[in-house]
Amino acid sequence: MNDKRGECRHYLSYSGVKLPLKLISELEEANLANRNTYFRAYLDEQQRIVVCQKVVYGEIEFEHRYEYYADGALKRAEITEGDDEPKIMCFDGSTLNLSTQKEP
Repeated sequence: MNDKRGECRHYLSYSGVKLPLKLISELEEANLANRNTYFRAYLDEQQRIVVCQKVVYGEIEFEHRYEYYADGALKRAEITEGDDEPKIMCFDGSTLNLSTQKEP
């Protein structure tokens, strides 16, 4: 499945704590009807996650949106959980987080 966000894939879970999330155990779309919880990821043309959603009983529990530098390093993460305000995290191209802010 493709849409304006890119290629869509589905996964069982993720591993680690670093951003972007590392999604594991890809699921076939035909098997989603049998799952209560899964992760939906939209990938860009370089196969990087640009949107990651945790879906629970058909509802989006949380969503991550990622932007990258040209070299592939994470530039920005926007994290939304439920009805909370999005949290923005900006990176300097290394593992250091430069700032955390709420969306204006």
